[in-house]
Amino acid sequence: MAGTLGVAVIGTGRMGADHVRRLHEVTSGARVAAVVDVDAERVKRIADGIEGCSAHTDPAAAMAADGVDAVLIASPGPAHEAALLAAFEHDLPVLCEKPLTPGSASALRVLEAEQRLGHRRVQVGFMRRYDAEYVKLKSLLDTGQLGRPLMLHNRHRNVATPPGFSTEMLINDSVVHEMDITRWLLGHEITAVTVLKPTPSGNAPEGLQDPQLVLFETAGGAIVDVEINVNCGFGYQVQAEVVCERGTARIGDGHSLVTNMAGRWGGTIAQDFTERFEDAYDRQMQAWVDATRRGEITGPTAWDGYATAAVCEAGVRAQREGGRVEVELTERPSFYA
Repeated sequence: MAGTLGVAVIGTGRMGADHVRRLHEVTSGARVAAVVDVDAERVKRIADGIEGCSAHTDPAAAMAADGVDAVLIASPGPAHEAALLAAFEHDLPVLCEKPLTPGSASALRVLEAEQRLGHRRVQVGFMRRYDAEYVKLKSLLDTGQLGRPLMLHNRHRNVATPPGFSTEMLINDSVVHEMDITRWLLGHEITAVTVLKPTPSGNAPEGLQDPQLVLFETAGGAIVDVEINVNCGFGYQVQAEVVCERGTARIGDGHSLVTNMAGRWGGTIAQDFTERFEDAYDRQMQAWVDATRRGEITGPTAWDGYATAAVCEAGVRAQREGGRVEVELTERPSFYA
């Protein structure tokens, strides 16, 4: 499409507000044409600060507004299905923050609706695929120099959890990223999940089973482990090491700047995901805008959103029931080949 892409941003909480800022101040070729939130005062405040931006409390009204060419969904997960289906009615391209939907049944409904359109409209916001280190790791694996991937070790640590964070959210809100990045790096679907739970950390709030060790089996025969530790107390860390037939490769050590002073050496540790993955979010947004202006849909698909939802369900069952839980996944449509 010619000209600037007008984007309606649905949801202006922490993530949505950051995307509004990114579109308005960082991304080229796009502008914030409309903002949507259930909080009418907040959304009006945001719109008033952006020339030509309209404020709405109803997503469908925003999608029908003048100047809206595409939609960014950053509302809570349970609201995603309705927003996606409304975007399909307007045939608008969508960047949807994860999750696509909170469950595999609703995600499957979205897949079916998108296929009825006859062309793809959805990119899911798995931003790690745009992180420079993960991109380098993916490129190396794709060359085949290291041979077949045998194991993938992941560490995912947060300083602390916000109030109301539940044990299930370790899977649905945190490990979901490792689910997607495993599928992307290795090119394998995840077939089974096992969750091991040590004695909870003294840092974990009452009732939260943290940390955990989550194990994936993949269709390609690889074994993947994820240390999820969301109350480590010292920083935000995401690290990965792949073990292949002829070598290994590791990312996430965060040694871009190392200081030596006062008899010590060291660096800093990011304190949250927005700091660690700021560049990845910027790259993701620019790639989505550029592709949309070309009339293309690239990046993680609705199938990727559905597949991770199915793995999340197996993971939550493994948390509750113990043992190994197989992933129930429908056959991948050729539409998403």
